[in-house]
Amino acid sequence: MEPQTLQAEVRETRGKGPARQLRARGLIPGIFYGPGKEPLMLALKPSDLQRTLMGVYGRNQVIEIEVGGRKELALVRDLEVHPLSRDILHVDLYSVARDRTVLTKVPFETEGRSAGVVKGGFLRKMYRDLPVRAFPQNVPAKIVVDVSPLEINEGVTVKDLKLPAGVEVAYPAERRVIFIDAKERKRQEEEEVAPAAAAAATPAAGTPAATPST
Repeated sequence: MEPQTLQAEVRETRGKGPARQLRARGLIPGIFYGPGKEPLMLALKPSDLQRTLMGVYGRNQVIEIEVGGRKELALVRDLEVHPLSRDILHVDLYSVARDRTVLTKVPFETEGRSAGVVKGGFLRKMYRDLPVRAFPQNVPAKIVVDVSPLEINEGVTVKDLKLPAGVEVAYPAERRVIFIDAKERKRQEEEEVAPAAAAAATPAAGTPAATPST
């Protein structure tokens, strides 16, 4: 992953009033911080930040901030977004280094159609994203699993995941992340059996019901 450059300027003031003045200038407030770093108050163009985050890596995109005559590497740690307009209002940028691992979340997806699902099972994906630990430039855009071979009552655990070199999922190796459940198949079978059983219990048209003996 190549870092995306983001221009920023140092701001001296903080608070709601100065933040409104920044936005009137077409900028948003931000903060840059991290291990061994003094927090630095920033002003950035929201359009530049939005464009940076629209790539395949999303918030895991490594950003090279140019500020005060120097360059710093960072990841987006937090975004404040307007609930209606979805405009970015504030950003937290966390200092990273190429030789220091980070812990972040990446999307978790499946591809293919499970053999067990074809036979009536139900695919259960336990997580929408997974926590991974890696050097920032090695963080994958997403983790994808081909579920095609999975039969009913089979699954995938953390140790089964095929990950890029230098990337690990921060869950126990035996933790299940995908499972093909038989419950959906059982429900379908019960739904098929119920009408047949009801039909068998209903007398045919024109057939008198049995009269109890006296």
